[in-house]
Amino acid sequence: MLFWTLMFLCIAIVAGLLGFSGIAGAAAGIAKVIFFIFVVLLVISLISGALRGRAPKA
Repeated sequence: MLFWTLMFLCIAIVAGLLGFSGIAGAAAGIAKVIFFIFVVLLVISLISGALRGRAPKA
């Protein structure tokens, strides 16, 4: 999921540099949503791991 966030971020940056404001805005919005979903899943994973008593694997 983090891969897709970075891909949409790159698309937004390239589209913004080329002047495609609509595409850049849409790609940036999608990247933002996917990033926040990733962060929420990370927090849920950390909390569930802490409740189970396991140490995080490095």
